[in-house]
Formats: sequence, C-alpha cells, structure tokens
Amino acid sequence: MDQALLLIHNELPETHLTVYWKSERCYHCLFQLLVRVPQSGKPGKASTAAVSVSTQHDSILQFNDSLGEKAVCRLEYKFGEFGNYSVLVKNTRNGSSGIACDIVVNEKPVDSNLPVIVVFLIGLALIIVMSFLRLFLSLDDFNSWISKAIHSRETDRLINSELGSPSRADPLSGDLQPETWHLSAAKHRLRCVDTFRGIALVLMVFVNYGGGRYWYFRHSSWNGLTVADLVFPWFVFIMGSSIFLSMMSALQRGCSKLRLLGKIAWRSFLLIMIGIVIVNPNYCLGPLSWDKVRIPGVLQRLGVTYFVVAVLELLFAKPVPENWVLESSCTCLRDVTSSWPQWLLILLLESIWLGLSFFLPVPGCPTGYLGPGGIGDWGKYPNCTGGAAGYIDRVLLGDDHLYKHPSSTVLYHTEVAYDPEGILGTINSIVTAFLGVQAGKILLFYKDQTKSILIRFTAWSCILGLISVALTKISENEGFIPINKNLWSISYVTTLSSFAFFILLVLYPIVDVKGLWTGAPFFYPGMNSILVYVGHKKEDFLENLIALAEMCCWKTSEPAGSIETGFVKGNINHKTNGMCISRLLGNDEQGY
Repeated sequence: MDQALLLIHNELPETHLTVYWKSERCYHCLFQLLVRVPQSGKPGKASTAAVSVSTQHDSILQFNDSLGEKAVCRLEYKFGEFGNYSVLVKNTRNGSSGIACDIVVNEKPVDSNLPVIVVFLIGLALIIVMSFLRLFLSLDDFNSWISKAIHSRETDRLINSELGSPSRADPLSGDLQPETWHLSAAKHRLRCVDTFRGIALVLMVFVNYGGGRYWYFRHSSWNGLTVADLVFPWFVFIMGSSIFLSMMSALQRGCSKLRLLGKIAWRSFLLIMIGIVIVNPNYCLGPLSWDKVRIPGVLQRLGVTYFVVAVLELLFAKPVPENWVLESSCTCLRDVTSSWPQWLLILLLESIWLGLSFFLPVPGCPTGYLGPGGIGDWGKYPNCTGGAAGYIDRVLLGDDHLYKHPSSTVLYHTEVAYDPEGILGTINSIVTAFLGVQAGKILLFYKDQTKSILIRFTAWSCILGLISVALTKISENEGFIPINKNLWSISYVTTLSSFAFFILLVLYPIVDVKGLWTGAPFFYPGMNSILVYVGHKKEDFLENLIALAEMCCWKTSEPAGSIETGFVKGNINHKTNGMCISRLLGNDEQGY
C-alpha cells in the first residue's frame, strides 16, 4: 500500500543519471538517493530502472548528471496508489543542450480513499436517520402509535438500568427537559462527556491497530496534524472534565479530602504501573528487558497528569451547592475566577515549559531548537531531535528507556531515541487536562442554563483558536511554535482544546439537552475507557484481569465459579467481575 511503480527511462547517450527523492512534507530536508540509471547504450534506445515511490504525499524528484553535482531536471508529482508511471529523460528536439523530463501514466492508480468515504457517508447517514427517528419519537401522535406497537420504553429502561446509566430524559414521553442532573446521584451521568471520551477512545484503538494503513490515520512525522494526532489530547481533555465532576460528586456525598487523596494516588499508581508492566512492548521479552524497558508511555502520562490535576483541584475544591447559581450575585466569570490559584500554578508550569524549551542549552544543538533532527534543517542537526525535550529525557531516563521508533524516523530518518510521551511534554498534557477541568466547571456551575453553557463553550473555542493562530501564523512550519504532537507544544494544546470545546458545544445540546442521540455506541466504551485501552493493547491481559478480579472480589459476590492458582474455572459471574475490573482500573465514577 501507499506505493506506486516508477520506471525511469534514460535516453541520454552519454550521461548516467542519479535520481534523488524527497517528500514535499519533509520540511527543509536533504534529498535522498532513490536510484541510479546508466547511460543509454545507443542513440534512440533507453536504459531503464524500476523503483517504488511513496504515494502518501507529493514527491519531489531531482535528476543529476554523471558526477551527481549538476541537476538535469526536477519534477514534483503526486503519484497514485498502485499506479504505474514512467519518466522519460531525453534531449529536446531543438538541441542537445536542452533536456526534458516527462511523466507518462502507464496504468491509472486506484482511489484508495473510496472505502473511507463510503464508511463515513454510511455512518453519517445512520446518525441522521437515528436523529430523525428520535425526533419523531418525541412527537405525541407518533409516540402514541409506536408505544402501542412495541414496548420500547420498557426496553430502554431495562437496558440503561442494567448498564447503570439511566436516561435523564425519556425520548418517548416528549418530556425533553434541559440538564437537571444532581451530582449527589451517581446514576446521573453527563452523557456528552462519556460520548466524547468514547469517540476519542475508539479512534485511538483504530489508529493503534494500523488505521487501515492510511497516512492520515498515522501520527504526523513531526509538525502538523493528522486524525491520529487528535485522539490523545481529547482523551486527556475529557479526563480533566471527569476529574472535576467526580470530585464534586464525592465531596457532596461527604467524602473527606484525605480519602479522596488516597484514591487519587492509588489510581495514578495503577495507571503508571499498568503502562510500565503490562502495556509496555518490551515486557514480553523477558526479565532481561527490564534493562531496556520504556519508562514513558500513554498510560504513564495519563497517570501523572491525572495525579497533578486532581490534587491541584482537591487542594482548592469546595462542594458546590445545588442552588449555587441562584445564590451567586455575579456568575458571568465564576467558572474562571473561582480557579485563580489553580490558574497561577498552571501558568507557572507553562512558563517552565517555555523556559526549558527555548532557553535550555543543549550540547551540539541551537538553543530553542524544536525540529526533528535527522535530514531535516538541511541535515545540520541530525542528533538534535526534539531539542530540549529530547535532551532532558536522554539525560534523566537514558536512551535505553525511551521509544526507539518515533514517528520522525519515517520522513526525517532520525536515529536518536525520542519519546513522544516524554517528561517535558507532560507539562502541557497537564495544561490540556486543566482546560478540560474548565469545561467541567462550566457544565456544573451553569447547569439548567443551556444558553450560558453554549456561549462559554463557544467563547473558549474561539479564544483558544485565536491563540493558535497567533502562535502558528496559520502555517505548519513557519510559526513561532508549530503544532507538534511529538513535543506536545502549547499551540498543539490550544488547537486541540479549541476543537474539544467545539465538540462539546455540538454534543451537549444533541445528547444531553434534546436527547436526539444517546451517544451510542461511543457512550459505552467511554464509560470503561482504561479497560478498553488496556484490553486492546494486550488481548491476553483480559483473561488474567478477569481472574484477578475474581480473586479480589469473590468474597463480596455470589460464588459463580472456582479459582485455582489465579485462573477462573467454570461459569463466571460476568456482571460482578465487570464491576470488579472497573474498580481495579478506577472506572467506577464519572472520572477514572
């Protein structure tokens, strides 16, 4: 996939050709040797060389003469997948001094994007049909007719009750009230939060399974955005929202801050250890792999981010009374002003990121370097991948404990270890989660006020978007701070958080206010996100986890099977074990 066949015909009788190649996506890159084509043996007869070329982006081909110094001609062309092409290099008719390079399509390429377009259109059509169906179900006349034909109302109640997430508005009754949930009742969840988390999680799983090998379902090699680059920060953002909502719920139930702190520490520890011990790809190599175990990782970053943001909120948290909106005299900026101590600490963290990124001296590299190294920047800084971020990780963690195959190797041919979930980037991950906390505060502080919630989501989305415009100059590579997932740059944070607020702006009225969409199927994996993520990373891990859950929880449930040396035999009470697994992974509340 992502390749085409290129035949290079050299009709120059006295000139060997050296063909170089680079992708137009490779910023300030050196040309790489593609193939050498010998001179034509006889006039009018061409020597030919066959080579495969990438079809992901535009390709730049440069044809040099025998000495490899003088460029004979240069072409820029977008090759199509599975296409067959020829480049004819020959003297022009008007004289031997002129050389022409012409591309001929021998066999037309296939439209590799057609399956994605078809699936997208089918999914969009299903969502539209379901939305219209739910709209019809809200009409009294249609509701009366359909209720007599089928007992969908009772079925809906049973399904939601079984899953522990009853609907707050019955779509069949026509009583579609605005958000009136109470934090003290664990059964009332904001479905848009779980739906958003589920969307990010499903995309993350799809990307990790290869994404159909489409380039836009893979991480960007360095600067820029692909679909794969969207999901992790969205997951972190919505984790921040869940942290605040679940913490306020616990405080209203009378849970002490000390107990919450212990719970936060335990969940953070679980996430980090699961990431290092279970999900880590080097763990399967055996005991010796501990010398080269990757210390950073997705779950490790989630664990650290969760701990910092949750503790920061816990320090200044106060239970929000049910009649807070009515009692407060000035509520226009209360969601921001009530968090001024947290904002000061977040701004301090961001100042640390900026200071280290742009002013930390890195041996052999220019200060403030944010490039990929390798063949980028004309090959001047091959071992400077990530600048200060890569240097800090290599000094504190060591090359053996970092990711060995970063996405920058694809285009930029970097050779030094670089971890996209490194130490410095975790600072901006914390900032992303804190912006998610602000979304959670808007949902809580302005509950029952749909217009106020939507206005604030719109304002946050626009403000963060304008910051991104200023930082990037609306350019992929020429801005002050480019959008970069590998660095988790501040422009990456503001851009993806702007998108996240916009998605909540769309989901909240559709899912929670009007009830036009239940959030299915994304709502359900969103409720058990860590279990789904770990399960897809380690399929055989599920069997051991069920056994562990049975061992930990059998005393509190009806015996449904037998246990021998950590393995479950016989019939298993799946509902009980599912609850126990969720508790082990910390998924028993709106947050983790």
